[in-house]
Amino acid sequence: MTKRPTKDDYYLNIAKEVSKRSTCLRRRFGAVIVSTSDKIISTGYNGAIRKAVDCLEIGTCMRDVLKIKPGERYELCKAFHAEQNAILGANPMERKGAVIYLYGETFDGKLFDSTPCMMCRRTIVQGELSKVKALQSDGTIKVYDVMDFVHSEDKGVSFPESVRKTEAFKDYIKYFKRLDI
Repeated sequence: MTKRPTKDDYYLNIAKEVSKRSTCLRRRFGAVIVSTSDKIISTGYNGAIRKAVDCLEIGTCMRDVLKIKPGERYELCKAFHAEQNAILGANPMERKGAVIYLYGETFDGKLFDSTPCMMCRRTIVQGELSKVKALQSDGTIKVYDVMDFVHSEDKGVSFPESVRKTEAFKDYIKYFKRLDI
């Protein structure tokens, strides 16, 4: 007898299919937003903005050419992220409290941790989603509570380590410590 997939597996498999539309030469990501009434309300993948020439067409990635590490210098990337595309495509009333499912893989098809970047975390918060369910490279699903993104923001977690070591940052973060955040 065929085993029926769990809801999480079902939505993550759809996110995997969505990721195949990616135009990124480094990584393919897919996102599926599911409303509080368990309805798919939007999907998104990472790729160049509308009407722009993408890296698949160009045949090269500028960040690869410049040997830029993953997670750095996104201003040199032509791709708009899967999470951002899905959130922009969803009706704001339907996405309130929704869950976003994330799937990621390398260009050669190897499973990759689909952890949202700092800018996508901010977009997820602004989009009023409640949870992120992200498939990890070991096959597990990591669940993020969106409020944890807000708390991390207040603690300065997204600042580079070089900034967090400065006196200016330490003075800045004292404000949040007074608030017991």
